[in-house]
Formats: sequence, structure tokens, C-alpha cells
Amino acid sequence: MKQMPPSRKVQRKKRKAVRFLKIFMTMTLLALLAFTCLGVYVYFKVSSVASESTVDLERGDKSEKRIEAVDPSKDNFSVLLLGDDSRPGEARARTDAMLVATFNKEDQSIILTSIPRDSRVEIVGRGHLDKINHAHAYGGIDMTIDTVEHLLDIPIDYYGIVRFQGLIDIVDALGGIEVEVPFDFEEKDTNNDWIQFQEGLHTLNGEEALAFARMRKHPQGGGDLGRGQRQQQVIEGIIKKAASFSSITRFDDVLDALGENIQMNFTFNNLVALHSYASSISEIETLQLQGTDLMLNGIYYYELDQGSLLEIQTRLKKHLEIDGHTNDGLDEVQPEPDMWNPNEQQQPVEQPNEESNEVFYN
Repeated sequence: MKQMPPSRKVQRKKRKAVRFLKIFMTMTLLALLAFTCLGVYVYFKVSSVASESTVDLERGDKSEKRIEAVDPSKDNFSVLLLGDDSRPGEARARTDAMLVATFNKEDQSIILTSIPRDSRVEIVGRGHLDKINHAHAYGGIDMTIDTVEHLLDIPIDYYGIVRFQGLIDIVDALGGIEVEVPFDFEEKDTNNDWIQFQEGLHTLNGEEALAFARMRKHPQGGGDLGRGQRQQQVIEGIIKKAASFSSITRFDDVLDALGENIQMNFTFNNLVALHSYASSISEIETLQLQGTDLMLNGIYYYELDQGSLLEIQTRLKKHLEIDGHTNDGLDEVQPEPDMWNPNEQQQPVEQPNEESNEVFYN
């Protein structure tokens, strides 16, 4: 096995993780904004959308690591957030973003832990080590949650899957968003056709907004950092346009778009409980699993550092206040996670298609 120095891309994971949670919270808060502005009618509409987006887990509403199910309105809880890069007609696909958000009710704090998608971990139910983002392709959300719980040694109470192709539907339902284009450039849309962007303030439709957010290869584009800034522009444009809404008809379209592009096991009341954390978005603590690049049998993996993993396991247990840990830093309980030997020789395993779509959150 050949180990390589830590990738520089890991340095940028913190910014990407926060942006991804902001996008998920933005999409859910849009529904709550509708409820606040338009009252009883939208209450029933939002309830309906939440119901249609809800897909329960095979295990039920309680993690096996919990004695009883949690209530987000009064308990600490965790959420697994996934970015779905599935193509039309695919029921399952690899996940290109994998984040665990933990919420502490007492101090209204959020910790966001980013799990590199190529992390070489034990896939629960498969009996071998593989890239963690393959768990969804192998066994859907249930296998993914089992695998993340085993890795971090914490309960995963809820999940949310965001299909970022839905950004097009949401922006179109809003009637477009205003964005300041910093310079002239061109970028392909989802149909592989070129879109021409000109410097200045413009109203973008859904295809244009997604292409604007994706662009990074222009000499003035600023790479991943510049793309992150453009993604932020799009998110802010969505929030501003949604906040100015007064049309129930348009809210119908927006909520329909949300319902078609989010899958979760949150109920409507769970979503309302999330609203209390909205002010914490700008003060999120972010964690990143550390490791090294690894080539094994001609396949790239990210080999997790066991010390880093142990530290993050302990920090998350403290934040959730489980297994004898408290969030005041006074406990001295040491976690005892199930460990595996990362150097163990593995038999070649069937790999999902490694071709990856470049999507909004890359």
C-alpha cells in the first residue's frame, strides 16, 4: 500500500460543510417561512409536503444506540445530511456529500462533522472495508446510517437527503433570483448547452443559477473558493426572493419543488423544532475527519487517522451528552469504539460506477 501526504482538498472541507448545511436549512426554512407569512392554508400545505417527503427507516424512529426515541423540541439529537448525485431513473446512487450535524438544546449549538466521501471504512452489512459513499449505492439510507453510526459510535436520529438538481425547480418556482455576475464567462447547463453570462446584475432562471454556482474553471473564477462564493450568492438570492413572496400560488410551486427534492424522516413538528436553531447557523463548530491519501489495488481511498476519529467520537458524545459525557468539558469518560485494522488486506470487491456528476455542492 502506498500512502501519500494529506490532500490539500481536505483544507477546504470546512467551508463546504457549512455551505451544505446552510443549503439544507435554507430549503427547510423556506417551508417554515411560507407557514409564517401565509398562515393556515400554508400550514396544511407544508404539512402535506413534509409528509410526502418523509421516508421512514427500516429500524423505525429510534436508533439502536438510544433507549428511547428523541424529540428535537426538547432533546439533543443528530442528523445525517447527504447530497444525492443520482441520475434520472436511479433509485440509489453514491453520495457526494456526507455530513453529521449534532444539535445541543441547552446552548442552541450545532456541530457539523464532515466525512470525506472516499473514507475507507467498514460497510455494515457488507463485511469488508470500502469507500463510505458506496454504502448508499449498496444498501440505501439504512445501510448508510448503520455505517456512520458504527464509524462515529453515536446514534444517528434523523437524516436528510438533498437532490441538488432540485435547485433548478426551486429557482424557477420563485420566478428567478437576482445575482450580481462578477465578470463575463460561459458555463454548460444540465443539457450540455453553453450559457453566456455577462457582468452585472441579472435575474437568473433555474438552469442559469445552477450553472452560475458550478463554474470554477474560468481564469477569474477563483477555483473552489470562488465557486463557494457564487454558491453563497445563489443561496442568498433564494432567501431574499422567498422573503418577498406574497403569492400563495407561487408558494405552492416552491413547496412542491421542495417536496420533490428532499427525502427525510423529519415530521412537520420536527421541522418546526429546527427553526429554533436558525440563529446558530453563523456560529457552527465544524469538525473534519483527518487522514491520508491511499492507493490500494489501483483504487483511491482516504485512510482515516484513528486518533482523529477517536477525538471526534468523544467530542460528539459530549455534544449529545450520551454515554456518561457532558457538554461542559468536566467528564473524563473515554469512548471505546469498535476498531478495525486499516492495514488488513482486503479481497477485491465490486465497486459502484466511479463516474461522478459535478453537482452544486462540489
